[in-house]
Parts: sequence; structure tokens; C-alpha cells
Amino acid sequence: MTLQDITVEEMLHRGYANLIDVRSPGEFARDTIPGAVNIPLFSDSERAQVGTAYKREGQAAAQWLGMQIVSPKMETLMEAIRQRGEETGEPPVIFCWRGGMRSRAMATFSTFAGVPVRRLIGGYRAYRKHVVGTIEPYELNRPVFLLHGMTGVGKTELLRHLEASGLPVLDLERMAGHRGSVFGHIGKGKPANQKMFDARLFETLRRLKDAPYFVMEAESRRIGNALLPPFLLQAKEQAVHILLTAPLEVRVQRLYDEYVTPFSWRPDFAEKIKDAYLKIARRIPTAQAKLLTEALQAGDYRQAIASLLVHYYDPRYQYKQRDYVTEIHECVDAADLEAAGKSIQALIEKYLPVR
Repeated sequence: MTLQDITVEEMLHRGYANLIDVRSPGEFARDTIPGAVNIPLFSDSERAQVGTAYKREGQAAAQWLGMQIVSPKMETLMEAIRQRGEETGEPPVIFCWRGGMRSRAMATFSTFAGVPVRRLIGGYRAYRKHVVGTIEPYELNRPVFLLHGMTGVGKTELLRHLEASGLPVLDLERMAGHRGSVFGHIGKGKPANQKMFDARLFETLRRLKDAPYFVMEAESRRIGNALLPPFLLQAKEQAVHILLTAPLEVRVQRLYDEYVTPFSWRPDFAEKIKDAYLKIARRIPTAQAKLLTEALQAGDYRQAIASLLVHYYDPRYQYKQRDYVTEIHECVDAADLEAAGKSIQALIEKYLPVR
């Protein structure tokens, strides 16, 4: 059995989804190819040891130390790769940072053990290069329907509803792992860095390459740690703008259901809310800020949400909307998300050219 290599382009064309990232857990957590699982050759500390040996003693010493570290756990690694192949029914595609020694070692041992695998030429770096080379010059060239609305109006929930109904949606907040506000990281884990955002956007565009249009939320240029690429900013300017509306009490309940109900049981929840609030407290009128602080201390999150909306988010949103005041084409009542979804689908049919 010979070692089989595969290029990024071949991997994407053939649609291989069984990806194994053999880099350390820390590297994997920072950025990887979407859908990959981590079966690391070295732990973070072991990788640091090998790197130190390389700097102090050279490549031969680092390779020898790497062999000493890996040898006792090679059977466990091979079993994990074998099981992964059996679970998915296709040979795994193994990659490391640049298709070097780590992926070559894993692929070679797998081949000798009779476990069919493929090795990604150029590794993650080649994939990243392909993503950037695709996104930077990308042109959407399709109609975009852009959802506007005050915080809590239900834009994210409506996007999910539309996506579940089969509409082509670009959920940028989900790609960024952030909701686009100082509270946007709560319950989302660590926000995506630019590389992971780009990769998720790239994979979504590939999956929806035949979509006749896109629906997305009106986002700022930055979401969490990620910046939107130029083609999305241009798409916003040329979009059909749809304003969603909902009563204050509906918005408060939606935010409570999204931010409080699923996470309030966590020991650090109150502290995270407090830390996020302190970042904006000075921008809220003093009297209202005092009442809001008291509500948070008392755990009265509904009152706190209402105060944040009225005294912080709504005024900021109204100020930002001045850029769109002449561009809002349609208004949709989003108090009932299912009804709002049907209204948006009707608007899409209205604006799309006859096919």
C-alpha cells in the first residue's frame, strides 16, 4: 500500500469530509478546516519540547525526541484513525500545518498498519491560502436581502427559521461565534478568529454556490474578532433592505430567552454579565445606569434588558440607521417569527426577476 497525497483542490472537488488535524490541541483550537477532528501527534507541551530541542540542538535532535515521545502512543493514535475511517466509511484526509513531518509520519504509519488514509499536500497553510485567494477577489453577483431591526427584534432567530425552510442564508454571527454586541460572546464559547471566520464563510459559499440570492443580517464591519470582507460590505450597499419591528416586551423576552434562560445556571454568569455591562456603563445616562446596576445586582434581568434597550441599544441603533434612512425598502412585523418568515419569502418573490 502506497502513501496517497491529495491537493486542496482535489479535496474540495471530491467533497472529502473525513478530515483529521494532527496538530496540537492549541493549534487546532485557534484555527482548522471546518469539520476536522483533532487526533494530535503531540500535546501542546510535547510540541513545545520538540520546538525547544530544534532551536537548541537542531533538526536531528528534535526528530529523535519526537520519535521518543510518539512511540509509546502510536498504537492508540492508529486505533483512533482506524475508527474514524470506519465511522465515516471513507479514508481520512490527514493534515498538519504545512503538510510536513507530522502529517507525513501519521500517514506513513497508517499506511504501514494497513489503514487507508490520504495526506493533504501543503496542510492547513495550503487550505488557508486557497480560502484567502477565493474570498479576497470574490464577487457575490446575486441579490441580497438584508434584515435590519433593533436589538432583540429577532433577526438571528428569523435567519435560522428561514434557513430551516431551505432559504440560502449567510449567518455571519454564527460564523464569527459572536452576536455583535458587548454581550455577544456569552454562551458562545471563544469567538472565532479571522481565519476561522473566513473558513466558515468560504465553506458556506461553496455549499450555496448555486443559490440565486442570499439573506443576511445587517452587520457592522466587525463581528467579535472578525472583519467582514469587502464583497460583503459592497453587497450591503446594493441589497434590498428589510426593516423588522417588534414591541419592546417581545424583544425583552427574546433576549431573556437567548441570553439568560440557557446560561443563568452557570456560576460565572452574573460576573460575565457585569463585566460586559461595565464596558458600556459610562455611555448610559447616570440615573438610568444606577437603576440598571441595581437591577443586575438583584438578578432582575428582564428589567435590566429593558433598560439596556431603551437607554443604550435603541438610541445607538437609531443613530446608525441614519445611513440607511433612504434605503429601507420594506417593513415586516416580526412579533410572530413564522408569519414574518412567510412575509420575507413573499418579498423575495416580489423582488427577484421572473425566472
